[in-house]
Amino acid sequence: MKVKQMKQALLLFSLFVIPVDAQEIYDLKRCLETGLERNYEIRIVRNEQQISANNATVGNAGLLPTLDLTAGYTGSVNDRDETTNGISSRISGIFNQGLNIGLNLNWTVFDGFKMQTEYSRLQEFKRMGEISTRLSIENLMANLTAEYYNFVHQNLLLDNLKYAVELSKERLRIVEARYMIGSMSRLDLQQARVDFNADSSKLIKQYEVVNTSAILLNQLMSVENVSQKILTPDSVIEPNILLTEDLLWEKTLACNSRLLLSYKNKTLSQLDLKAVKSRYYPYLKLNAGYGYTANFYDASALSRQNTLGLNYGLTLGFSVFDGMNRRREQKNTQIVIQNRELQTEQLELSLKADLSNMWMAYQNNIELTNLEKENLVVAHENYEIAMERYKLGDLSGLELREAQNSLLEAEERLLQAQYNTKLCEISLMQISGQIISYLK
Repeated sequence: MKVKQMKQALLLFSLFVIPVDAQEIYDLKRCLETGLERNYEIRIVRNEQQISANNATVGNAGLLPTLDLTAGYTGSVNDRDETTNGISSRISGIFNQGLNIGLNLNWTVFDGFKMQTEYSRLQEFKRMGEISTRLSIENLMANLTAEYYNFVHQNLLLDNLKYAVELSKERLRIVEARYMIGSMSRLDLQQARVDFNADSSKLIKQYEVVNTSAILLNQLMSVENVSQKILTPDSVIEPNILLTEDLLWEKTLACNSRLLLSYKNKTLSQLDLKAVKSRYYPYLKLNAGYGYTANFYDASALSRQNTLGLNYGLTLGFSVFDGMNRRREQKNTQIVIQNRELQTEQLELSLKADLSNMWMAYQNNIELTNLEKENLVVAHENYEIAMERYKLGDLSGLELREAQNSLLEAEERLLQAQYNTKLCEISLMQISGQIISYLK
């Protein structure tokens, strides 16, 4: 490659760099706030929560009476044959009419506390809707936070590859200068060019990875322009290294949304049992009506009859025998309650296992981060020594390349360890129900 071609390659890299004023600056808090406001899944689940809240009323539970206004009209046309004292007569086209209008009240006064149980069920469904919304919010926040730090991570890798290209470019410059004066062979020059091109190729591919991460971040936030360029103020990933396992488990038992939903399902099963037991009680119903009725007769001594008045009644009942269905349903409901308890215990065990695994990974990655920080310091010193020796002609190009790769790999391992620690932290915060803390 000639110097002109090198300049063209560097110009190609510059095409990927968008001016800062064309980029939207998003920190983690802004990403989360935008996602919670715009994300379609969150908006849908919030609407479903509103439906559950709307249904949690005393009227929907049957505790209130119903009042109906009714009106009706009837008519008939008949022929009538009559025989009086041996004399027969026939009247055709007798037209009779009837008109009625009234108010009817129906109210179940008592049904063995079934209505009260139903109202409690509706309240539980309302709370479950709130927890389900919270669960969806936590999932979105975990995904958004993970992708945000992935975007930061990929940009740090991009900077690392830019640095690699600069190192390879400097080496190529030195080799070209020495080749021109005859102190280095063409083989050295070609190898330097190959290494420079290899690093340049990695850099181009990394631009694509960064762009893909930005698009996914925009998609999670439901930004209309998913291709908009993003700039983050974070230039380093700093995990929280102050978490404690015991406190995380306490928070999990108290705040984990999946566990809270499991508790609610158990409560619903217990209310189902109460609803079955309510059928062992008698029921009392009240009905009342107030209306007006008018009848019009075409061929009768009475041509019109009007009625205006009140009617009312009470119905007291008791189911003496229902084919032993209540007993069967009660047994089945008790089994369902046992299953809910077992499912809750199973979920607790699963969460405990997830927390333990993630805690071990979290601790290991913290140790790896500390180790890679030490390795990076050593790798920097080795490269500086290698470059000085290379400039003095005391080190081959292959040995310098090895020192350069060791430095870049050490940097990448440190970035990966920091990123993995952050992912473990996000998972631990989600399991313990504390993912909302990233909004603060």
